[in-house]
Formats: sequence, structure tokens, C-alpha cells
Amino acid sequence: MNTPVSTTAITAIAGAALLAGTLDILAAIIMFTSATGKSPVIVLQFIASGVFGKAAFSGDPMMPVWGTLFHYMIATGFTLLYFWLYPKTKLLRQNIFTSAVIYGIFVWAVMNLLIVPLSKTSPVPFDAARAVQAVLVLIICIGLPIAFIASRYYKRKANG
Repeated sequence: MNTPVSTTAITAIAGAALLAGTLDILAAIIMFTSATGKSPVIVLQFIASGVFGKAAFSGDPMMPVWGTLFHYMIATGFTLLYFWLYPKTKLLRQNIFTSAVIYGIFVWAVMNLLIVPLSKTSPVPFDAARAVQAVLVLIICIGLPIAFIASRYYKRKANG
């Protein structure tokens, strides 16, 4: 029966998604509030605006909650994808730091070239410096924790 492995996989994936999602949202909030001096709630409203459009900024107290939920759903999706790709992709297994860089760039590309354009968020003009900063945040906050936890999980699984 594979229940212990399944439970361990769920724990590893949930832990990686929670850690990566938390590091990423904290980085976004810190960068936004330090650059603008505005409330961190605006970051969560912006995320909610992907589904609700301009209504996310209406003052509805549920919008930051929705933004938080959507943020962690996206982080969980990227975590699940990494855990699924890891045993199938030799490049991800070779070096945690290399795979973190690759995955951070991949996450940025998917978010900025696919998800955000298909959402109801207001368009934001491209800024190369901000893009580089965002990629670095994703490498550190998403790529590294997920790569580390996945590597550790799969090594433990291989060792019994």
C-alpha cells in the first residue's frame, strides 16, 4: 500500500507551495509598499483583479481574501507542475540552483505572457528593470524552495 508515500508527497507539495507562495507574496508586498508607501492590501486586490477586474478595488473586504486564495492556488499549481516534471526532466535533477533559475524564468514567462494577459487585470507597461527584479524574486522565492523540497522528497523516496 502506498499511503505513506502519498501522504509524504502531499506533505512535500503542500509545504513547498505554502513556503514558495508565502515568500513570493511577502516579496511582492515589501517591494510594493517600499516603492509606493501604499497599503499592502492593494497587492492582494491586484491579484483578485485577475478574476474580478476593477471591482477588486471597490473596497469589498473579500477581495484581499480572494487575492490571497488565488495567489496560493497559482503557487500550488506551479509546485504541482514542478513535482510532476522533476522525475521526467534530467535538467531539473542535476542542480538545485540551475533548476531554480530555469523554473523562476519559466514562472515569470507563464505569468507575464499567458496568465496576466488572459486575466482581467489592467495592463501594466513593460519595464525591463522591473522584469529582471521580478524574475530574481521568482528564482529566490519560488524556484529555490520548490527545487530544494522536490529534490529532498525524491531523494528520500529513492532511498526507501
